[in-house]
Amino acid sequence: MKTIPEEEAKRRIAWRIAKEFNDSGRTLFINLGVGTPTMVADYIENPGVFLQAENGMLGLGPAAREAEKDLFLINAGRIPITERPGCSYFDSALSFGMIRGGHIDATVIGAFEVDGDGNIANWIIPNGKQLGVGGAMDLVAGAKKVYVAMTHRNRNGAPKIVSRCTLPVTGYGEADCVVTEYGVFDFSDGRLVLREIAPEITLEELRSITAAPFEAASSPVPMFLPPEAPEE
Repeated sequence: MKTIPEEEAKRRIAWRIAKEFNDSGRTLFINLGVGTPTMVADYIENPGVFLQAENGMLGLGPAAREAEKDLFLINAGRIPITERPGCSYFDSALSFGMIRGGHIDATVIGAFEVDGDGNIANWIIPNGKQLGVGGAMDLVAGAKKVYVAMTHRNRNGAPKIVSRCTLPVTGYGEADCVVTEYGVFDFSDGRLVLREIAPEITLEELRSITAAPFEAASSPVPMFLPPEAPEE
């Protein structure tokens, strides 16, 4: 099993999730959470995908380059971003009305843990530094589909796909798809199913770093990977 550098892992995860939306052929309203999910905006090519930030913006674009930065134009993670044509702004009440009213087709969130029942723990590690749950509970309950974007293991090397969440749960049974640097997993009829596997890892190795049992074909589909990053 080859270890994938953290930044490359995040890029791979964000690109793979963006591919889901680029290939959809539909008009979609998508919310991006903080952290790795914000990187999805950098890879959206489908003009029918409208990205929403819970701080009150619809139609956000990729992260701003240095020359483009406007410190009054930020996403929910306080990252300077750009606008796409037709971008609109509104207050938090309307923003959460969209989320709680079921008008968001999908949300992409990070997580500390996801378990085999689709439970998500993503808002606090007890005794850690965290201001509060933010919009995470609203998003996992209100969005029509929940994508989890996270590295396969935490910084201590422990699996983040677990048999049972040990951290405070954000939403029960709300995960629909989990994308890590090593694979794409779907929840189907209460089962965790491996859809794609990365070339750097075997199925046996993937099982060894995944604490929740999952189903897989004997020859899983290779994971779709982004093109090589351009050299600086």
